[in-house]
Amino acid sequence: MFKKVLVANRGEIAVRIMRTCKALGIHTIGVYSEADADAPHVKMADQAHLIGSPRVAESYLNIDKILEVARLSKAEAIHPGYGLLSENAEFARRCEEEGLIFIGPSPEVISKMGSKIESRKAMEEAGVPVVPGITYPLTDAEEAVEAADRIGYPVMLKASAGGGGIGMQLVQNGDEIRKAFAGNQKRATDFFGDGAMYVEKYVENPRHIEIQVLADGFGNTVFLWERECSIQRRHQKVVEEAPSTFITELTRQKMGDAAVKAAKSIGYKNAGTIEFLVDEQQNFYFLEMNTRLQVEHPVTEEITGLDLVKEQLQIAAGEALSFSQEEVKRDGHAIEVRIYAEDPKTFFPSPGKITNLELPEGPGVRHELAIHGNSSVTPFYDPMIAKLVVKGSNRDEAIDRLQRALANYQIEGIKTNIPMLQEVISHQAFRSGDTTTNFVSKYLKPLKKAKNIKK
Repeated sequence: MFKKVLVANRGEIAVRIMRTCKALGIHTIGVYSEADADAPHVKMADQAHLIGSPRVAESYLNIDKILEVARLSKAEAIHPGYGLLSENAEFARRCEEEGLIFIGPSPEVISKMGSKIESRKAMEEAGVPVVPGITYPLTDAEEAVEAADRIGYPVMLKASAGGGGIGMQLVQNGDEIRKAFAGNQKRATDFFGDGAMYVEKYVENPRHIEIQVLADGFGNTVFLWERECSIQRRHQKVVEEAPSTFITELTRQKMGDAAVKAAKSIGYKNAGTIEFLVDEQQNFYFLEMNTRLQVEHPVTEEITGLDLVKEQLQIAAGEALSFSQEEVKRDGHAIEVRIYAEDPKTFFPSPGKITNLELPEGPGVRHELAIHGNSSVTPFYDPMIAKLVVKGSNRDEAIDRLQRALANYQIEGIKTNIPMLQEVISHQAFRSGDTTTNFVSKYLKPLKKAKNIKK
């Protein structure tokens, strides 16, 4: 096992990775920007290094500076977390050149699966079901219209690179494509440096269900069941839970087998996630692969009893998986929500100083904190305050625990999205499991007034 690991990230995921490293006796090296000098991950690291200004391009995305810290601190490996440089093939390649272990898949796999067009091609070749669409980059709006006419409307106009719904739009006809193409292409170029666009058939009223996989360097690949992430706002996940309330055991096994086939077909190693769209008849289609740890990985940990960061470290250190597919257990039900510094009326970020932060406690309640009390949510980064994860022996118990925990959060000094989360999980449609990707637009009324959540 490694003796020193540099965590090339910030916020709750950096703390999460360091927690497991410390449990394994691994010395942790943190990096931070000027805005994060007092951040929890800086305090938790065994040593921490300032790498630049608050601007991510000058700090957390500064590959040269991070590798310089790795050399000076004599790190053996780098864990990229999620976001930032986690799916940057060039960063993974530079780590290899420096003699560092990148805790994730190879640069070649990251590059292939980072392109939605190339990943679609790879999955078609592997025999994994994909949403009907094209597997080449579009040059202009008229070419997009011609492709959509062949596929049949409605279609999704999508950026090949990146994620988070950026550069993606549902279109109903050719005129809408013509209006949307240039703007979405520009957004994709601005965010990801890649303006390649494609179109695929829109799956009506789908579920967004993803399969967690682990693969070692000895040809062993397993799936760790599924997470349902269907409740989304503007293509960003709001609630994540495991297991899904929708799919049957037969569909679950078929999706798991398809995910393993997908990972093996590209020579995948480490932790990854295969995302699928599932229609009302439980037909499933490959959507994309995330070649990193997911934000929602704790719900998988809760139902399997595994520490995914520990598994990542062991695989990267050259160890074989210590369990087989048949030994992967599934126990209880887990749900995760992300608590953001957001104005619940507009959903705009609401940075500022937290004057008081009190966390709810109780059976089955877990917190992954990005900040601490008496600190500030800055305007420079994602405004996440915490991830709240609950587990129950069944889904009803998990929901009850989640409702109590949200009602007992006390966050003062800033606005949060807790009122919206409460509205989602208290809705009868959520309780009954009617959690398609249309949930927010179908069931949630606009929140009229922000509320202070107190005990």
